[in-house]
Amino acid sequence: MPTLNWIGKEAVTKHHKNVPFRLLEPVPELSCGPADAGNLIVQGDNLHALKALLPRYAGQVKCIYIDPPYNTGNEGWVYNDNVNSPEIRQWLGEVVGKEGETLDRHDRWLCMMYPRLVLLKQFLREDGAIFVSIDDNEVATLRLLMDEIFGGGNFIAQFEWQKAYSPRMDAKLVSWDTDHIVAYGKSTLASLNRLRFEQNNAQFTNIDLENGKKYRRRQWRKEGSGAKRADRPNLFYELTAPDGTPIMPIRPDGSEGRWRGQRSYYDELVVAGEIEWLKQSGVWQVYVKQYADSDATRPPSTWWPSDVYGHNHEAAEEIRNVLGVQAFSTPKPVRLVEHILQIATDKDSIVLDSFAGSGTTGHAVLKQNAEDGGQRRFILVEIDDHIAQNVTAERVKRVAEGYTNAKGQTVEGVGGGFQFCRLSTEPLFNADGQIRSDVTFAELAKFVWFSETQTGYTGQADSPLLGVHEGRAIYLLYNGILKDQSIGGGNVLTGPVFQVLPQFAGPKVVYAAANRLGTRTAREGITFKQTPYALEL
Repeated sequence: MPTLNWIGKEAVTKHHKNVPFRLLEPVPELSCGPADAGNLIVQGDNLHALKALLPRYAGQVKCIYIDPPYNTGNEGWVYNDNVNSPEIRQWLGEVVGKEGETLDRHDRWLCMMYPRLVLLKQFLREDGAIFVSIDDNEVATLRLLMDEIFGGGNFIAQFEWQKAYSPRMDAKLVSWDTDHIVAYGKSTLASLNRLRFEQNNAQFTNIDLENGKKYRRRQWRKEGSGAKRADRPNLFYELTAPDGTPIMPIRPDGSEGRWRGQRSYYDELVVAGEIEWLKQSGVWQVYVKQYADSDATRPPSTWWPSDVYGHNHEAAEEIRNVLGVQAFSTPKPVRLVEHILQIATDKDSIVLDSFAGSGTTGHAVLKQNAEDGGQRRFILVEIDDHIAQNVTAERVKRVAEGYTNAKGQTVEGVGGGFQFCRLSTEPLFNADGQIRSDVTFAELAKFVWFSETQTGYTGQADSPLLGVHEGRAIYLLYNGILKDQSIGGGNVLTGPVFQVLPQFAGPKVVYAAANRLGTRTAREGITFKQTPYALEL
């Protein structure tokens, strides 16, 4: 398989492992609705934010949609569509080193994207999928990058979205009217939903007196291309009309044609009551009945036209209507992201967008839930503090609670809410490698569980027994969970402490500050891991 190389690759392929874990600190005054709504908006560098979110959400996300910088080199937009920002330059200097100062912009883009995609993959469920918007500047490198990280065998499709409903007349060579949306699965188990297929009910004008169903007639004799006897000789055979007349598939021009299916299939249709003979102008014609299907579905198409899935102008108007200002030049329309939700999520799925920008993904999730009664949850990450507060969060808040649009009309809220968080200034571990003194049991429990299982923690974190994973019980002794904070008490594995732990008849893993059980450790089936040193984060 072809591989992709670029300057700085060696420095970033393992960089996600060196990113420190930070805590999420709620900001109540910027949140909306109940704190347990299940939705999050996180302000901070998405690399650090993703690392902070992993202990809770690893392996839990059904759909990821991101709209990363397209790397056009355009410096003039409100939200820069490039990787030449001060934040990225600083990051490149710290991670890649001196050569990061002279990287080609494509090298910079790849350095920025690689560790973020590696982390994003860890969030997906086995049947989950990631959708990445991109244009022609980086679509080729993105495909190779995704092949390397997700595996070429997990490529789903490259969808084409018509972002402009009319060509740009001032274009120099061609008018770029489409964007690409590249989709990959976490594994070969990735699944997409089929879509409702709206049949043209006007065609189904007949009613079957036996079952009351509407149907249309279709000639049993094959029409159009491939309709000659020579094309399928085995489909040329004699049928008998209701009055006993032998009927052959003769074409209107007198040449030998053929039937649509084999004689055995015709006989099955007769038994099922789905064959109909009509005498028209003195000539017998045979038809097969096609019934209208209210539950008909179709697979998603790779062509997403603007009249169905929205366009850039519509997206800009949506933001202006909600916020009263033009905050972004080229946001994505809600209809586009809703379509992704419809084909890639269940009604209770978690949706992640780590390049949240204008908040379209959050808007789309709330709107889709209101339309189909779903309980999808979103996680949005936005690096820019001003945008996170005044665009991302403010837009989603107004959509949830209601607002007055640009025409002065009142728009009712669709419901829902979110918790707004920032990343802690200091990492989970201090400069000496010790757990910060202000870290709570519940916070550390998520990191212990993730370190041991590489899955997100969904428990209550109110017991030293965090849960059972693959047949082994995982315990954490920390911060007085046993109501004893003495140095030799609840944070250390001793005989008395072991006696009061919730029992489990099988292998046990115990994270604690120290172990005083001695040889009893092995007899009890315990694997001891000392915190913080054993936390492979």
